[in-house]
Amino acid sequence: MLTSTLIAAATTPLEWSPTVGIIMIIANIIAIAFGKFTIQYPSAEPAAPAPQFFGGFGLPAILATAAFGHILGAGIILGLHNIGRI
Repeated sequence: MLTSTLIAAATTPLEWSPTVGIIMIIANIIAIAFGKFTIQYPSAEPAAPAPQFFGGFGLPAILATAAFGHILGAGIILGLHNIGRI
């Protein structure tokens, strides 16, 4: 019963396009900007290999903002696909 419900709720698959890539990049930029102003210790150890390229972030802050950016981007992309905008 659950399988038939899930199959009925499934939509058409979303294929990658430049629009999807741009949305993901913008979502990651927003997440990095949000992290820059909200992370209490952005330069925590271990340090990034080239911190000047990462805004002074340490490795934990880079991983945290990138993970948040991907979650945010996936939500935006799936939401826009669900309402038919992508």
